[in-house]
Amino acid sequence: MSGPTATAVATTGPASPSPAPPRPVTLAFAGDVHFAGRLESGLQDPAQALASIEPYLSAADVTVVNLETAITDRGRPEPKTFHFRAPASALDALDAAGVDVVTMANNHGVDYGRQGLEDSLAAKADSPIPVVGIGHDADEAFAPAVIDVRGTKVAVIGATQVPDHTAAAWPARDSRAGVAVALDPDRLVAAVKAARKSADVVVVYLHWGTERQGCPDAGQQRVTPKLVAAGADVVVGTHAHRLLGSGWWSGKAGTAYVNYGLGNFVWWRSNGENAVTTGVLTLELDGRDVASADWLPMRIGDDGIPAPVPEPAAGKAVAAWEKTRQCTDLDGAPRGS
Repeated sequence: MSGPTATAVATTGPASPSPAPPRPVTLAFAGDVHFAGRLESGLQDPAQALASIEPYLSAADVTVVNLETAITDRGRPEPKTFHFRAPASALDALDAAGVDVVTMANNHGVDYGRQGLEDSLAAKADSPIPVVGIGHDADEAFAPAVIDVRGTKVAVIGATQVPDHTAAAWPARDSRAGVAVALDPDRLVAAVKAARKSADVVVVYLHWGTERQGCPDAGQQRVTPKLVAAGADVVVGTHAHRLLGSGWWSGKAGTAYVNYGLGNFVWWRSNGENAVTTGVLTLELDGRDVASADWLPMRIGDDGIPAPVPEPAAGKAVAAWEKTRQCTDLDGAPRGS
């Protein structure tokens, strides 16, 4: 008998497609947001309040902004010049607009005292999106929000370094509610180290710098190496009410992407060109490393909401943003690229 013979088996139907390569993780950041003055009425319909900017905020895997307001309708104004507050629907509006995390660690998070703080913490507990930088105690205030993006864990920590009334009167302590104050950065550094142990990517969003100053101040430049050495991959922030430089920071501590100032974003008044010049910063990650950075230039309109700068002015706006790096210690591309 002859041995077994091989038989060709015909297959039907299309061949199985090759699996698509994994998409890189993207992070987006925008600046200071509140709902005072001309923006207040928009919260009557939170789902539509920021609808015009939803396409620019929802495109990234994780989008973070600074919510510079107390969430309350109670309390007494603190002894300071400006006071901002909004209803809890502000968090619904940000959720609908594509924001994934907000920080309330800033100089307006406790503008209405203890009652306002209690309401803000209640709103945090019920929020549709994570709120960082504020808590019933320091552990909660410095705790990160952790977002899982296709298996990559992104930790976002919020803190303020602004030496003002809020930092003096309302720092979160071991047994006291408040905001995450990092004038002494030791607690923040510890929080970054703790997040580094379990997260794949660690982001620190700081309220830092000097108002209306276009270059990073000494405090910003002192804390950056400490955060990088602790394990931060991205350090961004706001407070100056204008754009400051962005780029790659490299030193003995390591390498990270740093933004010294994102400016205003959704804002109550237009007092000068710097105050209305804004945008969305999008970072693409290669593992822990920031592989590329993209700046979408925008301008805050008379309604307090930003819109993209049209061409050909957009090219000039990007060039102006790149120029803000000149007075920093940052590079325009990763070293060795």
